[in-house]
Amino acid sequence: MLRDKDLVSVQEARSKVEKAWAAFQHYRRFTQEQVDAVIDRMAQAARAGAERLARLAVEETGYGNARDKTAKNLLCSDTLHQAIRPLKTVGVVREDAEQKVIEIAEPVGVVAAILPTTNPTSTAIFKILIALKGRNTIVLSPHPRAVRCTCETAALLYQAAREAGAPEDVIQCLEQPTLEATQEIMRHRRTGVILSTGGQGIVRAAYSSGKPALGVGPGNVPVMLERTADLRRAVRLVVEGKSFDYGTVCSSEQSLVIEEPLRDQVLAELQANRAFLCDQNQKKALEKLLITPDFRVNPACVGQSPTKIAQMAGFSVPPETSILVVELEGMGKEHPLSAEKLSPVLSLFVVADFEAGCKLCDNLLHFGGLGHTCVIYSQDDARIREFGLRMPAMRVLVNTPAPQGSVGITTNVFPSMTLGCGAMAGNVTSDNIGPLHLINLKRIAYHVREAAQAFRSPEGQAYFATGATGRPGDGGSAPRPAIAARVDQYLASRGLDSTVPAANPASQVVDRFLTSRRSVASSPPSPASLTAPSPPSGPAPPAPPVEVVPFVCESDVRRAQREGKKIYIGSKTIVTPAARDMGADVIVKTD
Repeated sequence: MLRDKDLVSVQEARSKVEKAWAAFQHYRRFTQEQVDAVIDRMAQAARAGAERLARLAVEETGYGNARDKTAKNLLCSDTLHQAIRPLKTVGVVREDAEQKVIEIAEPVGVVAAILPTTNPTSTAIFKILIALKGRNTIVLSPHPRAVRCTCETAALLYQAAREAGAPEDVIQCLEQPTLEATQEIMRHRRTGVILSTGGQGIVRAAYSSGKPALGVGPGNVPVMLERTADLRRAVRLVVEGKSFDYGTVCSSEQSLVIEEPLRDQVLAELQANRAFLCDQNQKKALEKLLITPDFRVNPACVGQSPTKIAQMAGFSVPPETSILVVELEGMGKEHPLSAEKLSPVLSLFVVADFEAGCKLCDNLLHFGGLGHTCVIYSQDDARIREFGLRMPAMRVLVNTPAPQGSVGITTNVFPSMTLGCGAMAGNVTSDNIGPLHLINLKRIAYHVREAAQAFRSPEGQAYFATGATGRPGDGGSAPRPAIAARVDQYLASRGLDSTVPAANPASQVVDRFLTSRRSVASSPPSPASLTAPSPPSGPAPPAPPVEVVPFVCESDVRRAQREGKKIYIGSKTIVTPAARDMGADVIVKTD
């Protein structure tokens, strides 16, 4: 029976997204305690299987080494688990009693997770844990060259999740991944968000899918070794970082930039750390081998040992070699090894001083690592801060290996296998991605002020003093002339003359009213506060049986309801629409 692989894979993608969506309808109702039980059990299973999964990844992809891949698996099942365990991701996650705002977590739904071939098992553990921590379900799309180890990782965590009470189908993994299948899960109507890790092509596809997407940019990490650094320690850590998993981490060191006076000592320290210093012929051989004519990384060299890469380039190095070092005179396409290499090959640049080093590091980041990561080794805090302010990178690491520092092993940045590079690299975030990126927050916000009280500027005050349209309630209050006219009418009915210059009762009442509307701290005025003061002289008119107020707003009604009082109005009393709607139980007409 003939089968079209692409059609079969697309159908598998559709089916698994639908299954994940159905599971989401149940999982979204889990309590925080239930979610954390699922996360704890999965993390425990991943820790127990960390070494086995690392070996599977190396056997299937041929990239990196099992020891360092085990460390990456433990990063996600141990360090990451510690970081996310206390996070609130269900129900009310924050309540500000003073501001009267309550924040409630809402899951995003089905997460479409695109995985790389360089870190297939650790990235799978990472994405599953952060997705399910936010009460989401997940569909994994493995790299075609890492299907077996990725699916095995997903199966291990799925079994653990089910044992902890998670719904059936909460984790799905494509067994026949194709480009078409990956595009299908990214564009599927049930997909809530895309979490993409891989080459620039797949990340661009995620951002152009029409769905919310969290992707990353490429890395071309420069390391500045400033003259106050502890050189022995600095060089040791640079080699440690560059050799980690044979350079497969996108935040691995790519270029070491040193000041001229340090050259001889740095070269000696590199050799002391088993680095092999290549000559000009070896450099040219590596340029042809590592970077293809269309300026891409040769996939055959990704994550290979330094001895194998040297052999592929046509020369030999000692078996204990940690990294290969190539000194360059310039950067750019004329110098291919100044780009990202994804292998244990480090470029070395010698510059005149710190200023020249900063400019070169800036250029290297623009040459293929914009927004990602850079490193400085220094004991001069002023230089460290200057470097950090100038570099177009979202992770500026200090005195630490780049891969371990960027993912949160040796620093306190959030533990993550997906490192955002910010808007400068076309990414939606500059953060190390975590579970809080996979939830939405809805807010309950209480009424805390009248509209006019929100404005402090002279323009805002003037707007609410004169009104927007001349109608009560528009712009926060009735216009001042209209209020004054009504108050004048009211005072005239009481036998008072509001036009007397020595005492202008109407003006006083209006001014007191407008002042009360503009004051955030003051309580709503009582109806009594809006009545005219007693005239300075003359016989007092007969007192009405009740006190009739000239103006009633929403705050007056609330106050009366709170105090159990009535508000008496006459035919000329101004009552705002909102006050009339809500004040039927307290507003009493007197005529």
